[in-house]
Amino acid sequence: MGERLKRAIGVEGSFKEAILPMLGYNSASILFGGGGHIISLYFMSFLTEVEGLNTKQAGLVILFGLVWDAITDPAMGLITDRTRSRFGRHRLYMLLGIAPVAVSYFMLWNSFGLSSLGRDGVTMTYYVIAYMLFSTATTVVAVPHTAMLPELAPQYFLRTQYKSVEYLINSVGMTSSFVLASLIFGYVNMDSLTPAARPKFMLMGGILCLFFSLPLIFTFLSTKEPNSKDMVLQPLDIKSLLNEYIQVFKNKAFRRYFFIGLFFMMSRGFYNYSNQFFIRYVAKKWNRYNIIMTIAGIAEASAFPINFWLTKKHGKQFCGKILTPVVIAGIALNLFVTAASPAILLYLAVILFNFGFSGIGFVSTNIQPDVTDVDELITGRRREGVIATFSSFIKKTVSGLMGSMTGFILSAFGFQTGKGDIVQSPKAVRGLRLTYIYFPIIFITLSAVSIFNYSMTKKDHEMIKAAIQEKKEKGFATLTDEQRKICENIAGQKFEAMWISRY
Repeated sequence: MGERLKRAIGVEGSFKEAILPMLGYNSASILFGGGGHIISLYFMSFLTEVEGLNTKQAGLVILFGLVWDAITDPAMGLITDRTRSRFGRHRLYMLLGIAPVAVSYFMLWNSFGLSSLGRDGVTMTYYVIAYMLFSTATTVVAVPHTAMLPELAPQYFLRTQYKSVEYLINSVGMTSSFVLASLIFGYVNMDSLTPAARPKFMLMGGILCLFFSLPLIFTFLSTKEPNSKDMVLQPLDIKSLLNEYIQVFKNKAFRRYFFIGLFFMMSRGFYNYSNQFFIRYVAKKWNRYNIIMTIAGIAEASAFPINFWLTKKHGKQFCGKILTPVVIAGIALNLFVTAASPAILLYLAVILFNFGFSGIGFVSTNIQPDVTDVDELITGRRREGVIATFSSFIKKTVSGLMGSMTGFILSAFGFQTGKGDIVQSPKAVRGLRLTYIYFPIIFITLSAVSIFNYSMTKKDHEMIKAAIQEKKEKGFATLTDEQRKICENIAGQKFEAMWISRY
């Protein structure tokens, strides 16, 4: 059975040689999948219903964290690319991030009595600091982790296998952490959130901070990188630092990848942060919240075999192209959801949304390592950390921005929280439908347009990799006129302006 499974997904080699390295590298994805997932499910409601902040204050907590992210993410990209260590440029940070991740995640769910003082400004300031600390800790791990992959898996489809395992471990992290949390809060009948729920959130934070941080040890022990202690570093000043990131956007393949992920996370961010309020105040199904989220997780995980097969058969963009209408249908169904509508309508909307969304997410995840090779084609340098910065930025900062904007928009529309299951005004409900339905549809459509504009194929990537290798070995690359045009189309630059053209 194991051999049949490996043949089905194209894996060659023994379990120790092929599967174990993938599992080891992706153990860190338990943090990346589960940590943000639990925050998107419960954090806004925790701040507003338990800790007493209004939606605008909760939005500010997330906003300050993401502004800090905008500083730390680019810095970490440069730091990891320039790290000289016997463990390699990126791997060391898996070890260094364990304690910061554990401590900061626990802080997110426990104000140590500050919120009971009844001073909203003090409470908000504490959670701003806690959120910034967790964002920094995650950045220290996430950027180097993403940057390692192009080196660990140099081949086009081997990267898809690594990313597929990452997708599965992400799902494991999301599902298992959700199960742990929902058992604490009441799985079949979700408890109403009030200040009396603080001990439950503290217990959840204590369990999950270890659940998310300890797998980083396995990632550190299971991966290998070349010793970088003797790496020669170019001088770095403010001008060259800024140029590092400006230069990335001259890469057409990178721009396409960036906008696919950007619009994808904008859509998902609005949807996820609005979801808890929609289920509680519009659908009036809060007691079933954990069951609904279980169905969502199953729907997303069930799409994985289909996405993998479509990617292997038709390329890395195909599953996103054909599943976009499914996403839009799932979001649009919520236009008809009210407190009086049958629960099956809400369940169907959740199933379609998460099943379809997995396809677009699969595209963004899989094409990221290939963009690094296009960057090398242009610059002649391996800048995995700089490229990985934007992967972290899209996943964390953009998602957080949508969370803060959700809070601001709901506050502007007069949305009320912290007062039990009140009846929201028609204006407040319109604001919620704006963030939960209309904005997600707009941004997921833009993401799909970007997918259709991304053109690199497996054959193109193999040609680029071969050209880079030939250039390194011989000092030049032998390319036909047609191949040069393909390079120009993918990179968005004249062939003569790229490193690959020079002797």
